[in-house]
Amino acid sequence: MEQKDLEFFQALLQKMLEEAQNKGDGTLEELNMSNEPFADPADRASAESDRAFILRIRDRERILIRKIHEALRRIDEGVYGICEECGEEISLSRLKARPVTTLCINCKSRQEERENAD
Repeated sequence: MEQKDLEFFQALLQKMLEEAQNKGDGTLEELNMSNEPFADPADRASAESDRAFILRIRDRERILIRKIHEALRRIDEGVYGICEECGEEISLSRLKARPVTTLCINCKSRQEERENAD
């Protein structure tokens, strides 16, 4: 992969990281504001459902942040854009669609086929 491509992906990943962290901070603020008492059990149930949904979103953001950090580490180590399974280069179009990916499209397809077979 050319240096200009690596610089593009590094900047893209940094931007994704900032956005994910900002979303996470907003989610935590929402959770802190939702600690009010409820007289009606239905309101309490609705609030608990909303809280569970917010926590699932926060968990997804946390996982994305970890994947972004791993992708940035791979850039630093010089292995970004190399499929972890077959060792071939991952296409730029795939990396643009999913910058945190570690598998080329063929290996990812095979992985999904195995998962669906189980």
